Amino acid sequence: MPVQRDNPYGAFNFLVSLGGAQGTGDEGQIVGGFSDVSGLGFEVKYAEYRNGNEKVNTVRKVQNTFTVEDVTLKRGLIGSADLFAWLKGVRQGQIDPRPVTITLLDEARKPVGTWKLNKAQPKKYTGPTLAAKGGTEVAMEELVLCHEGIDYA
Repeated sequence: MPVQRDNPYGAFNFLVSLGGAQGTGDEGQIVGGFSDVSGLGFEVKYAEYRNGNEKVNTVRKVQNTFTVEDVTLKRGLIGSADLFAWLKGVRQGQIDPRPVTITLLDEARKPVGTWKLNKAQPKKYTGPTLAAKGGTEVAMEELVLCHEGIDYA
């Protein structure tokens, strides 16, 4: 797992596992890799509180609930229907939350950190923008996931 070092890890080697029928996230089990992952974060909310007999004229910050950010995944369209099958099932009312893991790899492709999204579900899908000019663009699809918590190991 993570090792303290002088140079930070690069952000270009990672694996994404969508759980379910797509496998564990090991190499060779993912149908299509993702090129971008963003939104790995959360925010803790605080309530302000002060007793009437406090000697100091300031409020305390009392920890309250927290919210997690939606996670956005992007990948080139590869013709695999497994991702769209999950989206279609959810769209038709199927409840299918999944454990989603994003694993950062070092230069030797060894895992150095894993973010686990608890009970992730598709929130938004955007298909590729198609344009008949130039022919140098890659057809990209985007998936936004909502989830109920994030863990790091």
